[in-house]
Amino acid sequence: MWLVYAILSALFAGLTAILVKIGVSGISANLATAIRTIVVLIMAWLVVFLSGRPDFTTLNKKNLIFLGLSGLATGASWLTYNRALQLGPASKVIPVDNLSVVIGMVLAFVVLRERVTLPVVMGGAFIATGVMVIALNK
Repeated sequence: MWLVYAILSALFAGLTAILVKIGVSGISANLATAIRTIVVLIMAWLVVFLSGRPDFTTLNKKNLIFLGLSGLATGASWLTYNRALQLGPASKVIPVDNLSVVIGMVLAFVVLRERVTLPVVMGGAFIATGVMVIALNK
């Protein structure tokens, strides 16, 4: 089931990039990020409450710290992504942004101590190589 969600995530991320590229035209990238954030905030809380009663008592300090840090990283990612899309061609910005896949894999190995396998390393190398071919092509 995780693969279905991962594919849907990729589909929505691809769609997001195109919609942001169109939406950020003629306005501040920071304003665009703020508007997107409001929409995501409303949608996220709707999903939380429509999917049942949230149990806030299960939250602990570690959850709040790491989710807060994740939120800061998300905000920084969105701000820089929107600006990159405003300044550059979507067909190059999108693949470079997807280097996050390789960075995430390396962090999973180092921080989460996930098992390093040859197929995963090769796949990451192929992704990084593809990104470089696209990004460095004039």
